[in-house]
Amino acid sequence: MRSMTGHNAHQTRTAFLRERCWQRVAVCLLFICWSLTSQAQTEPEYRMEVGAGIGAVAYLGDYNGNITRDIQPMFSLLAKYRFNPRSALALNVSYGTLKGSSRYESTYYPGGTKDYNFKNNLLDVGLRVEQNFWPYGTGQEYRGAKRITPYIYIGMGVTACKADKTQIAANLPIGGGVKYKVADRVNMALEWTFHFTTSDKLDGVADPYGIKSSGLFKNTDCYHHLRLSLTYDLWAKCKTCHNDRD
Repeated sequence: MRSMTGHNAHQTRTAFLRERCWQRVAVCLLFICWSLTSQAQTEPEYRMEVGAGIGAVAYLGDYNGNITRDIQPMFSLLAKYRFNPRSALALNVSYGTLKGSSRYESTYYPGGTKDYNFKNNLLDVGLRVEQNFWPYGTGQEYRGAKRITPYIYIGMGVTACKADKTQIAANLPIGGGVKYKVADRVNMALEWTFHFTTSDKLDGVADPYGIKSSGLFKNTDCYHHLRLSLTYDLWAKCKTCHNDRD
């Protein structure tokens, strides 16, 4: 009888200890979850990002109709102001070179420019509005936020190109890309932009075919730009002053 009583007491004590153990595990898990939630809720949101990019630019016009020909390097500085996780306003300043040649074109040039070559310095300053396909960011502060998202943009800019003399023209940048949040405050983006300009003299020659035309972007020179950029988040947002989480 004593043996049975002792055995029952041992089982009861074992069950009690096991229950206490599970209670402690549950308390630890709840504490960890609470800590992570508190950290995510206090994680700062950022309004701006600044950085730089490197890429390639190519001229498209009277002396080049191939988007992969005469590609030249281009360097950029950029800054973005985020309205919310889906949209931003971006300022881009880029410097590169436009290059072209008539020897690749099987076209007759009435002005005697069959053997024409050029390599002109290019400065591009543009302002554009970006729209993400998905909310972009990390942490609980963005509902449904993703580290990676495709995006599109359109804007307006100014092109300065050093030919026989400096040519200044307006341009319309249109493009898209993919951005990825490498770390909580580091962003990487790969994008492609097509710049429609209002000038036909970025190559140094106006209307080599001798055909007069009208229209804002008709018979004008263009260029496209492929860029990989890296930016860093700045300007933590005041949570008590803003609420754009939805």
